[in-house]
Amino acid sequence: QVQLVESGGGLVQAGGSLRLSCAASSTIFSINAMGWYRQAPGKQRELVARITNDGNTNYADSVKGRFTISRDNAKNTVSLQMNSLKPEDTAVYYCSATSVGSRGFWGQGTQVTVSS
Repeated sequence: QVQLVESGGGLVQAGGSLRLSCAASSTIFSINAMGWYRQAPGKQRELVARITNDGNTNYADSVKGRFTISRDNAKNTVSLQMNSLKPEDTAVYYCSATSVGSRGFWGQGTQVTVSS
């Protein structure tokens, strides 16, 4: 059983910052990579950032230099610090986790709205 609980979404002005957090719990699977995806109205879900259990990170080109993903392996939490937010960042953000056995899990999503 895996559960992902997200928090930190909200409404912010352009240029502002938000920090998203996700807490994962698993009694069955060993979690490998964790990350954040987002889906904006009329667009396909896209990867925002991911981080492996070794600390390797990947970012979407659109957020490089503005977003930072971090992870606490002991607590099984992942955070996304979002700075210099733009209206284009408006989306529902989903926390994800992948088990060592290649199973994927998703959080419920949290809304991020950036006003101009």
